[in-house]
Amino acid sequence: MPATTLARRAFLGGAVAALAAARAFAQSPAPAGPVDPKLLDDLVAANRILADQGVVDGYGHVSVRHPADPQRYLMSRSIAPELVTAADVMEYDLDSTAVEPRGRASYLERFIHGEIYRARPDVRAVVHNHSPSVIPFGVSQVPLKPLYHMSAFLGGGVPVFDIKAAAGQPTDMLVRTPALGRALAQTLGERPVALMRGHGAVVVGDSLPRVVFRSVYTEVNARLQAQAMALGGPVTYLDEEEARRADASVGGTIPRPWELWKKKALAK
Repeated sequence: MPATTLARRAFLGGAVAALAAARAFAQSPAPAGPVDPKLLDDLVAANRILADQGVVDGYGHVSVRHPADPQRYLMSRSIAPELVTAADVMEYDLDSTAVEPRGRASYLERFIHGEIYRARPDVRAVVHNHSPSVIPFGVSQVPLKPLYHMSAFLGGGVPVFDIKAAAGQPTDMLVRTPALGRALAQTLGERPVALMRGHGAVVVGDSLPRVVFRSVYTEVNARLQAQAMALGGPVTYLDEEEARRADASVGGTIPRPWELWKKKALAK
């Protein structure tokens, strides 16, 4: 083949690639604006804390709503939570389209976050985890209920999302589409926690410290509830009024464990 033909093909190939890149850039949403470094540090800390507390392992993800634009959220690229740094954080719109991805991979289940933020204007942070102790409560007929004051936020009930019922057919169990994200958000409703059958849980809150607190104590409550039930006798749970009062009291102390967990996790 003549050298001129090869050169022409190489030029055309480069032009096509450049055009595709330009189109992709044009279709990407513009950034919402600068983010306070402290918020990025807290998002990194939230990932590290949940790994340190055994709520997440190589899987799971944490997001926070963008402070400058409620139609955006921040979450790391697809990476193990314990390894997240501020440089890994990406911006997404509520369709879960990445802003300036720069070749970085996104979590397959990012639609969990976008659709919950869309449905719940009150939510400022979201955690998806595969917390081991909650799994049995998502696959059995035994409801997860608060049995001590630290998990009083569970007092309104914990629904279970069944992805097969939502999709109308068997799936790979991953919330990998906006429609499945919407179905999960509908199951969650106005509650702080929903279980996902055969998968894990989603937890929401009005801040990163609160969503981390709830994620940790959902796991702890599930473990303690299973232990209490294994004793064989009746289990006494918090009643509605006890849960309401305890949640109000304990909720004001969240900065205490947050600072402790943060110090421990970031020291590693």
